Amino acid sequence: MGNGTSIGRVRGLGAAGEGAHHWLVQRTTAIGNLVLMAWLLVSFAMLGDFGYDSVSAWLAQPIAAVPMILLVISLFWHARLGLQVVIEDYLHDTGSKFAAISVLNLATIGGGAFAIFSVAALAFGGQA
Repeated sequence: MGNGTSIGRVRGLGAAGEGAHHWLVQRTTAIGNLVLMAWLLVSFAMLGDFGYDSVSAWLAQPIAAVPMILLVISLFWHARLGLQVVIEDYLHDTGSKFAAISVLNLATIGGGAFAIFSVAALAFGGQA
């Protein structure tokens, strides 16, 4: 690249325009996780009884089921973003990186779908 200025030596070697978006989404999900986990802890503190009947009656209310589903989405999305960064940083072989990210995507989508289905089943009376 020559013996130019410091900025001249690194120009064009940065992120492909995706890094800032990824960072921002990860920080947004982190804030969402903080708010929704605080809601969950306060809700659990006010619930008192943690029996199946009590929790399913609580989740049958839309005011509880909707934030719980939002929490599941935010948690799994945040986990996927963080683990993707770890995979991209430590796996250098293109095939291994593709396979690991594919497994990560399947695991997070599958886990999130199962969790959402579980919350929905409890919200709709366990008939699902």
